[in-house]
Amino acid sequence: MSSCKRLLSVLRHRGASSVIRKVATWSPVGAAFNAKQQRRLDLFEKNVGLFGVPELSSPDGFAVVQDRALRETEQLVEQACRSPPGAITVKTFDQLSDTLCKVADLADFVKVAHPDPAYREAAEKTCINIGTMVEKLNTNVELCGSLKNLLDNKDVMNSLDPETRRVAELFMFDFEISGIHLNEKKRKEAVNLNVKLLDLNNDFLVGSHMPNKIERNALPSHIQHHFFKDSQYIHVSGFHADTSDDLVREVAYKIFLYPNTQLMNTLEELLVCRHELAKLVGYDSYAHRALKGTMAKSPETVMNFLQLLTDKLSDRSAQDFSMMKDMKTKLNPRNADLMPWDHPYFSGVLRAERFNIEPSLYSPFFSLGACMEGLNSLFTELFGVSLMAEHPSAGEVWNDDVRKLAVVHETEGLLGYIYCDFFQRPEKPHQDCHFTIRGGRELSSGQYQLPVVVLMLSLPQPSKSAPTLLTPGMLENLFHEMGHAMHSMLGRTRYQHITGTRCSTDFAEVPSILMEYFATDYRVVNQFARHYQTGQPLPKNMVNRLCESKKVCGAADTQLQVFYAALDQVYHGAPQNRSTTDILKELQQKFYGLPYIPNTAWQLRFSHLIGYGAKYYSYLMSRAVASMVWNQCFIGDPLNREMGERYRREMLAHGGGKEPRHMVEGMLQKSPSIEDFVDALVSDLNPDFETFIMDSES
Repeated sequence: MSSCKRLLSVLRHRGASSVIRKVATWSPVGAAFNAKQQRRLDLFEKNVGLFGVPELSSPDGFAVVQDRALRETEQLVEQACRSPPGAITVKTFDQLSDTLCKVADLADFVKVAHPDPAYREAAEKTCINIGTMVEKLNTNVELCGSLKNLLDNKDVMNSLDPETRRVAELFMFDFEISGIHLNEKKRKEAVNLNVKLLDLNNDFLVGSHMPNKIERNALPSHIQHHFFKDSQYIHVSGFHADTSDDLVREVAYKIFLYPNTQLMNTLEELLVCRHELAKLVGYDSYAHRALKGTMAKSPETVMNFLQLLTDKLSDRSAQDFSMMKDMKTKLNPRNADLMPWDHPYFSGVLRAERFNIEPSLYSPFFSLGACMEGLNSLFTELFGVSLMAEHPSAGEVWNDDVRKLAVVHETEGLLGYIYCDFFQRPEKPHQDCHFTIRGGRELSSGQYQLPVVVLMLSLPQPSKSAPTLLTPGMLENLFHEMGHAMHSMLGRTRYQHITGTRCSTDFAEVPSILMEYFATDYRVVNQFARHYQTGQPLPKNMVNRLCESKKVCGAADTQLQVFYAALDQVYHGAPQNRSTTDILKELQQKFYGLPYIPNTAWQLRFSHLIGYGAKYYSYLMSRAVASMVWNQCFIGDPLNREMGERYRREMLAHGGGKEPRHMVEGMLQKSPSIEDFVDALVSDLNPDFETFIMDSES
């Protein structure tokens, strides 16, 4: 494949010269991101196809790639069914999974990110067709039987290595949640429920992002300019949480969250179907099914975690809300009651007042090229890994501003590729995320199939006078997503079914959240944060203020996440025989400090219920683990190579090949309790008194 061509360690300096600056010449990786991409005009250069897949030089190629994968699948199913039980069974299943995933994962990305509608449509069709095959395989009794023969043979299972045994068990879990062990009638019922859920999930996801509208004459004329409007209606598509006008925030909240009967019915039906499916395949609830194999393991553990955290945060949260109310009283004494639409705005006001965190003061020090150099330097120090800019071949990328990085280890050589789709463009989804395009795995030839991922951000384009400049929030997002990418790159699992981020949800966010700690540590930031014009380093007190500002109203912010996580758990627990709104009212009172607003339905905007059903707590638990890893292993020296190697060896290398708690125990060299998780989150909110002393002295 063209993705394995020679590495280009230098991106021509003429590309970087289009940006006016006075600092020393950028390194190759810095130059690649601090200038407009220079396209090579070679009329004779062959179009290698998206990601080096020759057939994908046109949208019609998706049908070709899909059909080939489906033919290979049929052959591999036959091979798996006739093979004697042993390691070959697991290898064949993984090859089967890889054959489908290489097409499905690529199509999943293209259908949302490609600027050409023809490519998006072709990719969507491929996703549907591959998904149909996956459903067919998950209910193939003979195929499941070949795996069951292996799992039932204790002598053979004991002869397998732990990773192979775990992969076999994970494949069987996939069969079981599809109802393979049921009789034919119930199996058909499980299939029908799965098909129905696909439609319900899609309908809810689409509906959760749709704007609400109200007649123009229903709103005061002096605030209408804040919203999109046509000749008859005002359309509200978000909370307008950052606006200083109290009335605008209130109106946006009440209109955007006004209940939609059809969407409400969709959500109710979705939750019922999930519960029915879970019960059908042998679980007490959908939450019990979703949490199998996670760090938490059970809904009871999750709710215990959330309740303990609430108890520990109670006084601090109350203090945070009191500070917000005082600020609102100061700014608007005639309307001083603190309401849900006030939380994001006034917490931001308090941070700005206390620490003077103005993004425009930081951005000149965070040019994209400098930040990429910082990541490169950090990975070299911790893992002996370098990011090397490689020029894509014709047709390899979907947009000219996509950068391609080869990830190279100092002794192991090429580890994989990261495609960086960082810049805003029309119709591009406004989201920061990591896509696996191809998972790593050992091939029968003895070679290793290199992982390929895409990182998508929404950064401004460089201008003629300046490179792309990042706000502190953008910098943190860049480090976060690169944490996911390095999880994919540094894993060396034998099987792609457990490669990189293909692990339990409450562990998958640990490497990305850990990177946020590096992004705000002065010893790391000082390696790269230079003013793009003068070369002046970012002052230490500015970094310290940035870190401390995040703790302002941090308890209230965390408590809001606890409320969301608790709502998600209860929705996916035992049926409540009451409306989702009634459940929300009760939990908002129990887990959050601000009142429920009548005639609103926040749950209809909770799109995470689809991708993170019963797992929204994962953000909090992953943050707790990341905090413990940072404070125990890296806070003394964030550039320590020995600790970086241990981190790779214990946590990054295994993907989903080990129990997540075992990986955490290996890194921390102890078995943390739920109380330890809670204490880690709470301690992160403690102020650094050294920062206050420095600020008072300055």
